[in-house]
Amino acid sequence: MVILRLHLDDVPVTNAPLLVAPGSHRLGRIAEADVPAVVQRCGVAACTAVAGDVWLYATPILHASKAATDPGHRRVLQVDYAASDLPGGLRWLGI
Repeated sequence: MVILRLHLDDVPVTNAPLLVAPGSHRLGRIAEADVPAVVQRCGVAACTAVAGDVWLYATPILHASKAATDPGHRRVLQVDYAASDLPGGLRWLGI
């Protein structure tokens, strides 16, 4: 399962970029109570972008975003792709 993400706007560190815990996608399903320990273990990386950047990343990576300190447009076109049914009882809730 992967995400393809096309950035339509710049996303500097001041405009609430995606924050990820590198390597957390290799840990399987993470219980909410375990999130702080996983973040401490994996660290945090801010994923800045410029308009036109394309990302491809593993969907289950632990991710979040903080409030922007200098808000602006942060539009993206995102496609989630899974070649098979979702694992572990997960299911799509979108359209």
